Amino acid sequence: MAAAIELIGITKRFPGVIANDNVNLTVEQGEIHAICGENGAGKSTLMKILYGMQPADEGEMRVNGKSVQFGSPTDAIEQGIGMVHQHFMLADNLSVLENVILGSEPTKGGGRIDFDTAVTHISEVGKAYGLDVDPNDLVETLEVGEQQRVEIIKVLYRGAKILILDEPTAVLVPQEVEELFKNLRELKRDGATIIFIDHKLQEVLEISDRITVIRRGKTIDTVNAADVTAGDLAELMVGSELPSPETSDSTVTDEVALDVRDLTVLGPDERPVVDDVSVAVRRGEIVGIAGIEGNGQTELVDAIIGTVSPLAGTIALLGQDITNRSVRQRREAGLGYVPQDRHREGLLLDAPLWENAVLGHQTEEPYVKGMWINRSGARKQTEHIRSEFDVRSPNVDVSARALSGGNQQKLIIGREMTANPNLLIAAHPTRGIDVGAQAEVWNDIRQARAEGLATLLISADLDELIGLSDTIVVMFHGKLVATLDPAEITPRLLGSYMTGAALESGAESPDSQEVSS
Repeated sequence: MAAAIELIGITKRFPGVIANDNVNLTVEQGEIHAICGENGAGKSTLMKILYGMQPADEGEMRVNGKSVQFGSPTDAIEQGIGMVHQHFMLADNLSVLENVILGSEPTKGGGRIDFDTAVTHISEVGKAYGLDVDPNDLVETLEVGEQQRVEIIKVLYRGAKILILDEPTAVLVPQEVEELFKNLRELKRDGATIIFIDHKLQEVLEISDRITVIRRGKTIDTVNAADVTAGDLAELMVGSELPSPETSDSTVTDEVALDVRDLTVLGPDERPVVDDVSVAVRRGEIVGIAGIEGNGQTELVDAIIGTVSPLAGTIALLGQDITNRSVRQRREAGLGYVPQDRHREGLLLDAPLWENAVLGHQTEEPYVKGMWINRSGARKQTEHIRSEFDVRSPNVDVSARALSGGNQQKLIIGREMTANPNLLIAAHPTRGIDVGAQAEVWNDIRQARAEGLATLLISADLDELIGLSDTIVVMFHGKLVATLDPAEITPRLLGSYMTGAALESGAESPDSQEVSS
């Protein structure tokens, strides 16, 4: 039987860089095949070529033994290939049904959409693969795991038998990961072929049959998942051991850096999305916030940095009330911020690195001189960030877009750390970056903690949250519902709190306590 996918000698060049250098990949029929590699290794470029989003400069693609050339994703879809992107491509204000059929609407007499046929088809797909969702539900009302099921149904609805999943577990709690893996195994049993891209090596080993490692644009090896460990994969990927987020002895002091009291923030529908929340972070302490996305963490962060105004409550930084201060005043008071979406909130992608280093600090030395931006000072400081935080780039004049995700993240971390903040808010600081860059970011956060920095950490990586935090608080439906000791909990138990299951059952970790709200 011919392989489902064969990529032979795929090469893709961009100005100044070879993203894929004679890459070879064979994915057999009916297997789950993982692709691992550092940020910038060429995984995304390779998948974009396979999905018809960009052409290869050299090489051949074969699908089910037939040589193909794709000019667009439509061509790939016609060959039975579907892609589920890391950032969901869903319209929140539309129903599941409308999202699934968008662009592939079945019609009946007079060109009208045949909704009955669509509902039947969606229900059949959902039941066949354990992906049950209500076609009439609005997407904005669904949990993250449910939205991901909609994305998979959308691909299967179009007849895909080869699925590309890009970082599918990035925002899922352990229980949702288990459900996803159950769905993937069901798809495999029915004959589907799955290409699985992930940075979480333990998950890669759990779900995949074979693994191909790509490094610096080249194919390094393809191995059987049963024959290797996470450490072996890390060695193949980056030439070093698998990093750990664990911190050393406590450095927590008695000095409160951030004091949030009785904070309430309203959403667009005038209902509380942050509901009477109180939390404090001391110097030398990392307080982790756990919660499934959509439970108020983003709005809590927005209120602290000043981009939204609370309905009630106070926010103090080193004893000074900053509740009504502007974003600029908060930044000047020493509030550092690593945003959850580096592309939308953290960087000007087409601006040079030195201009990106200025962002958020344009009123502070060495970035300014008098009323003007100090270009030489900014460039010198950016060179310092490049050196201190190992931001790999040819120079400070290249655009931020030219950097890999890991190097973009290190630039942001370096920008905030070198400003000597009194408080750092780190929202998903290692999302979407490889194990090498992840280890460096963890080291930066640990070092700053040891030097007395107070950090509020928001992360969907529960191992990261447990390993780095001194204390973890859980947000559920806008409230802080529990305070947990990281030394006494597991990712699975933490996931139970995040979904509300532990609260309903009354389960507690040995040193946890309920938080009144």
